[in-house]
Amino acid sequence: MPDRSDHIAQFLNTAGWGDAPRTLVAGDASNRRYERLSRGGTTVILMDAPPDKGEDVRPFVTITEILRTAGLSAPEIIAQDTQHGFLLIEDLGDDLFARVMAADPTTQAPLYEAATDVLIHLHRAPAPDLPRYDAATMTTLACLAFDWYQRGTTGDVNADDRARFADAFETALTPLDATPPVLIQRDYHAENLIWLPNRTGPARVGLLDYQDAMLGHPAYDLVSIAQDARRDVKPDLSDMMTTRYVDATGTDADQFAHAYALLGVQRNMRILGVFARLSLSYGKPHYVDLIPRVWAHIQTNLAHPELAAIAPLIRDSLPAPTTDLLTRLKDQCATIPRP
Repeated sequence: MPDRSDHIAQFLNTAGWGDAPRTLVAGDASNRRYERLSRGGTTVILMDAPPDKGEDVRPFVTITEILRTAGLSAPEIIAQDTQHGFLLIEDLGDDLFARVMAADPTTQAPLYEAATDVLIHLHRAPAPDLPRYDAATMTTLACLAFDWYQRGTTGDVNADDRARFADAFETALTPLDATPPVLIQRDYHAENLIWLPNRTGPARVGLLDYQDAMLGHPAYDLVSIAQDARRDVKPDLSDMMTTRYVDATGTDADQFAHAYALLGVQRNMRILGVFARLSLSYGKPHYVDLIPRVWAHIQTNLAHPELAAIAPLIRDSLPAPTTDLLTRLKDQCATIPRP
């Protein structure tokens, strides 16, 4: 029976790229791998997403078509084998926002402006037919902080704490479901955006890692990029992005700020749980080093006056990530079987 390398070779031969040299570009928190193929001065990217490890390239294909139809720079899909989990896609280059800003900090404001303009543009497009990222779904994912971070730092999940938080949090999130939904990419941040200065308007921002897109509140992706788990974003830049979005869309600023804080808690609680799980179950302890920044985002959002009832349900249940607790998470690396 052919192994995966044989399937890759067959896929590339059929696509006309079988003789091209390949170099590893990156892997990520999932089981996907990316390789760059070069030939005659042209490059493309191979996405290798093994179905037997839970990967599925079909959502990526679907969302790519939606984004490209909207005039945005999602990579063109050159060839696909959805059965075996292979895509050959346009190479948008290596100028990730995070790299460009690290090399030249003066680019931060214009790049974050461009990223905000992508959201303004996208949210004016008709909402596609996608699952809703609604209050019930968001609450379930926020509770990953109890399922994994509380378990890893205290030794157990307090079911009463979790239930009290879930009831109150879903109640707080439910009014946001009445807001007309937009496509949210859900992982919209500086390491998933590529600077394409030779293009114009919102197309100057290359988009990656959007296969988990759903329909949700317009503030969600703005929270995602402004409250980055991997890099610090100065408050004045966060404020600039929010003001730019609100002014361009005519959104009520107070209502948007409330939603932004709630979604900030939700997103960062989910990430807190995911990062703990990646260490405890998947043998990736380096994600633990990012937890203090995520925790700080949670505390910033809880300071919003509308979240006064939610704050003690988190602060009294989840311990702050001290050095000792983070060491404990790392020491338990890969000790809990994968779900």
